[in-house]
Amino acid sequence: MVLLLLLFCIVFIVYATAKWKLHPFLSIIASTYILALGTNLIGLIRGVEGPIIKDIGSTISSGFGGIITSIGLVIIFGTIIGKILEKTGAAVKMAEVVLKLLGDRHPAIAMTIIGWIVSIPVFCDSGYVILSSLKKSLAKKTGVNVVTLSVALSTGLYATHTLVPPTPGPIAAATNLGIGPDGLFWVIIIGIIVSIPVALAGHIWARTVANKLPSTLEEATETFEEYKERFGKLPSAWAAFGPIVVPIVLLALGSFANFPVGTDAAGEKVLLTSGFLNTLFTFLGAPVNALFIGVLLAIFTLLPKRNEENLTKLMGEGLLDSAIIIMITGAGGALGGVIKATPIADYVKTLIDGNAAFVGVGALILAFIISAILKTAQGSSTTALVVTSTIMMPMLPSLGLDAMAGTVPIGQMLTVMAIGCGAMVVSHVNDSYFWVVSQFSGMELRTAYRAQTMATLVQGIVGILVVCIIGVFFL
Repeated sequence: MVLLLLLFCIVFIVYATAKWKLHPFLSIIASTYILALGTNLIGLIRGVEGPIIKDIGSTISSGFGGIITSIGLVIIFGTIIGKILEKTGAAVKMAEVVLKLLGDRHPAIAMTIIGWIVSIPVFCDSGYVILSSLKKSLAKKTGVNVVTLSVALSTGLYATHTLVPPTPGPIAAATNLGIGPDGLFWVIIIGIIVSIPVALAGHIWARTVANKLPSTLEEATETFEEYKERFGKLPSAWAAFGPIVVPIVLLALGSFANFPVGTDAAGEKVLLTSGFLNTLFTFLGAPVNALFIGVLLAIFTLLPKRNEENLTKLMGEGLLDSAIIIMITGAGGALGGVIKATPIADYVKTLIDGNAAFVGVGALILAFIISAILKTAQGSSTTALVVTSTIMMPMLPSLGLDAMAGTVPIGQMLTVMAIGCGAMVVSHVNDSYFWVVSQFSGMELRTAYRAQTMATLVQGIVGILVVCIIGVFFL
C-alpha cells in the first residue's frame, strides 16, 4: 500500500505541474506531505503500534536541509560561472576556437562540438540563444540547411546538460544518490563518456533527417565577426576555458590524491599521496572549493570591469538562477527523507528477491523509464533528475545499484547516467528549451516535432543503451 501511495505521489507531481501549472517546488513538497501522512494512516489502519514516521515535520526539514547543506554552494558557484561565461562572450570565444580548429568544411559537427562544450557550465537554453547568431551566419556562409545546424547545436547542448557536472541537474542527482565529493570527478568522466555517443546520435539525426526540413528563418544579416563585436574585446581562449577546466583538474587531483594503492602492515589503506600533499589536494579537490576557485578565475580573467555595478548585477543574476534549482533540489531531498523513513526499500527488496530482471541493468532501465515519464509529462529535465534520483536512492542496494569498481561507486554513477538519459525524453511543447530551439530556428510546430522532439528521443534511447552496455560489464 505504501508503494502504491508513492506511485500516486509521482503521478500527483506530474499532474499538478503539467495540468495545474503548479511550480515543481510546491508540487514536490505537497506530494511529500501526502506520502508522509498517507504512510502513517496506512500504519494506523494496519494496526501498527505508533506512527511509522514519528515526526513528519522534522523528517521533511532534515531531508530538505541535508541536501542543501551538501550541494547548495556547488550549485550557486556553478551557476555563477555559467552566467559570467554567458555575459562576457567567453562562450562565443569557445565557439570561435572550435571553428578555427575545424574550419568551415564541417559546420554541422562544429555546431555539435560547440554545443557539447558550452553546455557543461551554461544552461542549454542560454547557450542556444548565445550561439544562435553563429548558427545563422555559418548557415549563410556554408550553404548548409539552417535546420541541420539548429538540431546539431541543440542536441550537442542537450547531451551534456543532463549528463555532465557542473551543470546543476547531474550534480543534484549525484548528491541525492549518495555520491560523495571524491566521486564527483568520476561522475564527470563517465558523463563525458556517455554524452559523446549521445551527442553523435543527435548529430546524425541532424544530418540525415533535419536536413530535409524547411525553416521560415530569414537569412542572416550579420556575419559571425559582426556578432562578436557586440561583446567588445573577447577574452583569450585560456581565460574562456579556464573556469571550466581548472575546477575539473582540481577535482581530479582530489580523487587521485586519495586513490588507494595498497595496504600497510597494519592492514590500513595506503593512499597515492600523504602528508601535506594529500591535505592540499584534498582541500583543492573538494567540489565546493574547486568551483569557488572557478568563480574567482571567471571574475578576475573574464570581467573587463570589476566594478560594483558589474559584479553585483552578474552575481545577482547567477544567484537568481540558482535559487530555483536549489529549492527544487531541497524539495527533492525532503521527499527522499520521507521515502527513507518508510518501509518501501525493504518491501522492494522482498518483491524482487530471485527476480534478476529488476536487478542491475534492469534497474537502470527502470530509473530511465521513471525519469522519462517525469520529463515528458512536466517538461523540466532538472525536476526529472531530482525527483527520480530521490525515489531511487533508498532502493539502490535492493536493486543491485550499490556496486563498486575498486573505490569508484559505479552503480550509483550509472544510475545518474540512466536518469540523465531519461531526462532527455522528450523535449516538446511543455519544455521551454523546445520553444527556444523552434523560435530561434524558424521551425513551425510540426517541423520542430520532427527535428527537435524526435532527436531528443533518439538521444535518450542511445544514451540508455550505452549505460546498459557499461552496466553489463561493471554491475
